[in-house]
Amino acid sequence: MTDYALTAADIRLMLESLGRKDKHIAAAVELVGFPNERRIEHGFKTLLSVIAGQQLSVKAAATIRERVYALMTDGVSPAALMALEDEPLRGAGLSRQKISYARSLAVEIMEGRLDFEKLPHMSDAEAVKAITAVKGLGRWSAEMYMMFALGRADMWPVDDLAVRVGVGRIIGHEDRPTPKALDEIGERWRPHRSAVALLAWHYYSNAPL
Repeated sequence: MTDYALTAADIRLMLESLGRKDKHIAAAVELVGFPNERRIEHGFKTLLSVIAGQQLSVKAAATIRERVYALMTDGVSPAALMALEDEPLRGAGLSRQKISYARSLAVEIMEGRLDFEKLPHMSDAEAVKAITAVKGLGRWSAEMYMMFALGRADMWPVDDLAVRVGVGRIIGHEDRPTPKALDEIGERWRPHRSAVALLAWHYYSNAPL
């Protein structure tokens, strides 16, 4: 599983294929268009960014992330992070808990338990397990990484509020589905659920209420 399967062309093909069988998908695409590709860098820097941005607005997360990166003057790496004292990391805006999580990530990589060379070749389940073994990285974080850094085509982030709301609106539910209900609903869209999640976000942000 090494090919990135969520390019703009891939997303379009997946949703066109689903739309031929599912009127709700076809209608959603007709209304808001195809979602954009959202590719991000594969590696330590991205997962560090995920940790730094937890429970923050996009703007605040970006500010703190850039401050943390700037502390590592020879490049962002696990070793460079571990060489920093807590004080400058706190000054950059990381909480004590996030510093602990960032150091846990660095150690997992440096000691070979999280191997970015092997990650693209793992199954979805194996990759989720490897990422969530890092302190501070839960299933949602793993799913986002796998969609946007690894380009996995069949991720289904049922705990994401915007996906739940977006899918509910797409299929005409008055209330947003629960995670369990969304898991069941998503079965009809295998093996292209990542494209539907992208469409749900796009619909949530752009469809008129």
